[in-house]
Amino acid sequence: MMAQTLVMPGQVLSEDVLPVPHKSSMPLRLGPGLRHTPPSTITTSLAGPLCIDRKKNAIWVENNSGRYIPQTNDVIIATVHHSSTDWYHCSITPYTTFAQLPQLAFEGATKKTRPQLTAGGLIYARVVTASKHLDPEIACYNPSTGKSEGLGELKGGMVFDISLGMARRLLLNKQREEGKLVILEDIAEQVAFEIAVGRNGKVWISTNGVKETLLVGKALQTVDEEVLNVDEQKKLAKKLLRQV
Repeated sequence: MMAQTLVMPGQVLSEDVLPVPHKSSMPLRLGPGLRHTPPSTITTSLAGPLCIDRKKNAIWVENNSGRYIPQTNDVIIATVHHSSTDWYHCSITPYTTFAQLPQLAFEGATKKTRPQLTAGGLIYARVVTASKHLDPEIACYNPSTGKSEGLGELKGGMVFDISLGMARRLLLNKQREEGKLVILEDIAEQVAFEIAVGRNGKVWISTNGVKETLLVGKALQTVDEEVLNVDEQKKLAKKLLRQV
């Protein structure tokens, strides 16, 4: 379970609201909307619910209306804008600086085997470094294992916009229990699809046909915009599946 309290920008968090880890060696993970000032001051930079995941010893401020702010380890969907000698320059959100993707930051990539991405191409990547003073750097593999772990170029499919809160819910390990989401589970009983969710409010969906892809995307956006509960999601899934 995740506890929530409302916070305002510039608020200093007291120690009693911070999660207590199950293991003393587990570091506190700060997410969007929080700023750490050494040695131990944590200040909010956004207004919204303060979300605490005690199992992961993580804390962040949920904010659906503001623009996405890159955070280290976030998975995102980015669009290739242009390339230079050693880098791909990618757009994460409109009207912000480009994220930098090394051309060899793919599983097993060499100068001969690296993907040849073109402008407009989509990638599923992880934020490696994020700072307000530097452009974010992203990668399409896990530096610790050298494996892609599902990251890389996204071919075909369509991208849909969702709120930042919806993106977080879709990325939860237990969507039904923790995120109160059943729409994808119900649709998957009749429609096969692939999905990639970006913490930057983007979701990529690929199916066997355009009609099915639009159905899944519309379902997610409707649940998001209308804030549907579990029962309402089930009714929506049945309604949409009649069109297949």
